Order: sequence, then structure tokens, then C-alpha cells
Amino acid sequence: MKFVHAADLHIDSPLRGLDRYEGAPHERLRGATRRALENLVALCIEESASFLLLAGDVFDGGWKDYSTALFFAAQMARLKEAQIPVVMIRGNHDAASSVAKALSLRLPGNVHELSSKKPETFTIEGLGVCVHGQSFEKRVTSDDLASKYPARVAGAFNVGLLHTCVDGREGHEPYAPTSLATMRGKGYDYWALGHIHAREVLSEDPWIVFPGNLQGRHARETGPKGASLVTVEDGAVARVEHRALDVIRWEMVEVDVATANDAMDAVDRVKAALLERSSHADDRLLAARVVLTGATKANGGIRRDEARFVSELRAAAMSDLGDSVFLEKVLVRTRSTFDADRVREEAGAVGHLARRLAQIKSDPKELAELAQIVAELDKRLPAELREGDDPLVLTDPAVLGAMLEDVEQMLLPRLLEGREPNGKEG
Repeated sequence: MKFVHAADLHIDSPLRGLDRYEGAPHERLRGATRRALENLVALCIEESASFLLLAGDVFDGGWKDYSTALFFAAQMARLKEAQIPVVMIRGNHDAASSVAKALSLRLPGNVHELSSKKPETFTIEGLGVCVHGQSFEKRVTSDDLASKYPARVAGAFNVGLLHTCVDGREGHEPYAPTSLATMRGKGYDYWALGHIHAREVLSEDPWIVFPGNLQGRHARETGPKGASLVTVEDGAVARVEHRALDVIRWEMVEVDVATANDAMDAVDRVKAALLERSSHADDRLLAARVVLTGATKANGGIRRDEARFVSELRAAAMSDLGDSVFLEKVLVRTRSTFDADRVREEAGAVGHLARRLAQIKSDPKELAELAQIVAELDKRLPAELREGDDPLVLTDPAVLGAMLEDVEQMLLPRLLEGREPNGKEG
């Protein structure tokens, strides 16, 4: 027997800020979660899966219309035709109280949604499989749902279906927290988890698995995304395999341009890195966030007009790499080759500026005072800058420190231009 375990589909999740420049693959980005679901259904059919488990956050909440639910229903109908049952729960993003529209749409008869009122056991007829679980009734669910799950059913293959943070995970809200001890204590054969978007196998006795989300949605969700294909032999889990189902592959591409002689040389090095990374994406669109690093002669040319440099890089990527790469963002973290320590020792205005920048960067009190000064400006930032996967928070001392580093690397080389190596004016 085989079954497929998926979670966090986030169908039609808005991908904010990804289509701000001419030539960006708008439609491919907007349709990525739908295409990934189609791939999931195809996997179930190709592998003759006995059933599909969906561990929450199938939907993303805040629909504009019914099209999201209609698309999901159509895909489930494909599984019904293939005689593949589906058991699902709701998570924090699609809790019963937050996606009311879905409640009024009847799903195909092969889909069973576990109750949000109390834990439920659903028996898949003819397979000897019992799925235990509970949907979220509301978005913020802080109870240990797993602790109240039913006891295992003797003589059956028992699965726990749960949307949870499990003992807490950095960067994730502590929804339905539970522990490995609690799950192991139920005596189930497999725990199908959701909520954490990175794939993780917490245990193999019993198997306790986060499959990760089906499709990465931003630059913090990198690498292959998909579902788990579980093979059961003689009533026990024999294999758990990750199957990549994403159609857009997010990657953080760090490029050291230390040996670049100028900005265009840096562009060529980035193109080469993107081409190499794209070759490992298996014909998927590579959505790349590029980070340029290194102490380089090109630093001045890059930072003198950073917007132009980024545009040159985008143009080169579109021209030479075509539709295989989407350059989501470029972060310039290069440094000048000047001796910063020597400049800070100078008695003149440039030396004073260098010392002052260094002092503010290294002094928590100074950064806190600067944060208070810019607090009003922070409130006026547009929503697209304050939200999303990489928000700009001007009151964060770490953000201010990084901005001061950028100022130092952009401003001091300009002020030092034309000077002889001994520091005198040329």
C-alpha cells in the first residue's frame, strides 16, 4: 500500500511584490500553487496511491471569490475518478472560522474533512486504515490537540493527522503545540504533520513527518518542495520518500565578486552563477535572490548607481537566460578595498565621518536612539515595504546597522576618490 502526505498548499496565496519590473513572469508566479496541486494529483494517480492526506492550510484565507475552492474541487474530482480517497484537516490559515466560503461548497464524495469541534477517527473502508485528527476551529489554536486524539484502533494501520508547531519552531507561531512524547504515546504508525514549511523527519519510530509546503512562495522557502510518498509493507511503514512537485524553485544565490574589476564584470559573474544554479532546477523556473559579496574594485561602480546596476543585471538575465530564471531581488553586500581602519585614524572630515559611522554601528544605545528618531518615518512606509517575507522595519537596530554599513560602503569610497595612497589629495 502507498499513500501521499502533503500539507500547506496555500492555494492562490498572494505572492506580493514579485512582479514589480518589466519582464517578470507574472502568470507563472501567480499560478504556481495551482500547478503544484495539479502535480500532487498526478503523483497520486501515477503511484496508484491508496489515499491522500492533507495536513492543513490547503487554502490561504481571504478569498476574493469562489474560484479557489472550485479549482480545488475540480482537482479532488480527478482523484475521485481514480478512486483515491482524501482525508484533510484545516490549519491556522484555513481554519473553519476564517474561510467561510469553503463551507458552503460541497466537495466531491471522496473527500472527508475531519471535524473542528473535537478529534475524530475516519476509517478508510477496505484498507484497514484509521485516520485520527482534528481541524482548527479558529486561526489561533493554542490547545494541545494531539493529546486528545483517540486511542489507536487494534488491527488497523493508524495515522495521526495534525497541524502543529511541535514543541515550537523558530519563525512559526505556536499553534496546536504538542510533543514527540505525546505523539509516540498514542501508538500510531505514522504522524502526518503540517504547518512547518521545511521538510523534516522528526522520528522514524514511529514515523513523524513534516513534508514541507507544496510550493515555495518566497525567498525564505528555498530548495525542492513537494510531498511525501509513504510505502507500507506488512502493516508497517517501509519507506518515506520526498517527491518534488514545485514548479518554481526558490534559491538564495550568493556570488563572491571579490575579483571583479568593474560593475559589468560583476554582472558576468552573477550570470554564470545563475546559469549553473538553474541547471539543477530540473526545467523549473529558478526564482533567485542574488546576494553579492566580497571586497572588490567593482564596489564603487556598483554602489554609485545601484538601481542602474540592478537593471543591468536584470536585463542581462532576461537576455541570456530567457524564461528559465526570475531575478526576484538583488542584495548588494560588497565592500570597498579601501583600508577602513586607516581612514578612521585620519584627522580630517572623512576620518571623523568614518569614526562616527563605526561608533553608531557598534553602540546599541546609539542604534536605539536612532531607531526612536526614525520611528515616525517607519509608520509612514508603504504596506508593500512593511509586509511580506522580507519586511523593512526601520526601528529594528539590526536593520539600521546594516543600512549604516551600506552608507559607509557607498559614501566613503566616493569621498576618497582621487586621493593618493598616502591619503593626500591628488
